[in-house]
Amino acid sequence: MGKTKKVRVGMVGYKFMGKAHSHALRDVPFYFDTEVVPVLQAIAGRDEPGVKAAAEKMGWASYETDWRRLIEREDIDVIDIVTPNNTHAEIAIAAAEAGKHVICEKPLALTLEDSKRMLTAAEKSGIIHMVCHNYRFAPAVQFAKKLVEEGRLGKIFHFRATFLQDWLMDPNFPLIWRLRKEVSGSGTHGDLGAHSIDLARFLVGEFSEVVGMMETFVKQRPLGTEMDINLRSRAVSSEMGTVDVDDASAFLARFENGALGVFEVSRFCRGNRAGNRFEINGEKGSIRWDMENMNNLQVYFADDEPGLQGFRTINCTEVEHPFAGAYWPPAHIIGYEHTFINLMVEMMNGIAKGRSPQPNFEDGVRNQAVLEAVEKSVQTGTWIKIADVLNK
Repeated sequence: MGKTKKVRVGMVGYKFMGKAHSHALRDVPFYFDTEVVPVLQAIAGRDEPGVKAAAEKMGWASYETDWRRLIEREDIDVIDIVTPNNTHAEIAIAAAEAGKHVICEKPLALTLEDSKRMLTAAEKSGIIHMVCHNYRFAPAVQFAKKLVEEGRLGKIFHFRATFLQDWLMDPNFPLIWRLRKEVSGSGTHGDLGAHSIDLARFLVGEFSEVVGMMETFVKQRPLGTEMDINLRSRAVSSEMGTVDVDDASAFLARFENGALGVFEVSRFCRGNRAGNRFEINGEKGSIRWDMENMNNLQVYFADDEPGLQGFRTINCTEVEHPFAGAYWPPAHIIGYEHTFINLMVEMMNGIAKGRSPQPNFEDGVRNQAVLEAVEKSVQTGTWIKIADVLNK
């Protein structure tokens, strides 16, 4: 610790993602020897009793009730944004202009235009920036990337992904911020679809064009409290509000390398708690991954001898698997929280080396372009080219 550089983190927000990020920041030096070590300097939130309690529980040295004050502090080097989507751009741009490094939850912004402004501000200031697509950092997903890059699957023909949940099916579940377009930008499409899009870009490549459809199954909901970490909320009024975002989104895609993509995200799929899954099919083999069984990667190779062909299950907990060697002996599995630790390690390494690791704000802009292209396709009923949306 004596030879490491300490970077002082200020976090804006403190609930579900605040807990995940706080835990990850605290555990980086426990598992990894990095040149840069995060220090939990201050956390910000509007509700003083709530943010004070969060600071004490999660190990933050101090707290603020105004994020602007957090950015003004000279003892803050990094701003970590875990607030609702409509606040990302304002906070990130202010932080960048103040010379603070920034890590921001996904989707990067409310709109493509906002995401571009965030990227411009970050590049102009020369800060290090990342967007928090944590599922990239499961060791099994990182190993899948390695197999693809080594050509073990050959030419990629198909990528299909689902992210299915069921916590929103009760029509009496309240109208939380995630169900209001002015705050979230979109519903399941941006919340879950953004993850699937990022995994596709990471593993297969850039999108060329998309065509999609969306549906809102419950169009009126009671007003209520915000959702807790266990996806629970309660109605506080008989007054109803309009749901103006999607409950489900599905789209087809073509990738620039010629591969085809199929994507489906929904919160109306009984029995699916967090069904974040993908399959890649290539000329030499296939890969499957399921976040609910995140340590395992299923792999099929066509050159296996007849009689032995079939999907094999690789438990990605060996020292040969990315990030896994920092944790436990083989088959002593890791969990959801470790994907955030691995992402924070990359952020610290980026600060040490003076480069913005992927996924960064440029990835966030490209992700936002795909999200908006699908929305435009739903409105027009036609295929939409990503380049046309990105360059508008």
